[in-house]
Amino acid sequence: MKLVINGEPRTLAPLPHLAALVRELGLDPRKVAIERNLEIVPRSAYDLTPVADGDRIEIVHFIGGG
Repeated sequence: MKLVINGEPRTLAPLPHLAALVRELGLDPRKVAIERNLEIVPRSAYDLTPVADGDRIEIVHFIGGG
């Protein structure tokens, strides 16, 4: 499966949904926001939102600090 993640072309094994992509990338789903093909995906829908060949994914990481 070919995706563009944060502007970078990536080739990954097929993934059923965004939750699987987050796990594959080693990210904490509580600390990211995801946009798929220019649409923000609610965190509650990560396991319901399919990932398809050619998708453009933008992932923003939340970092705490002070």
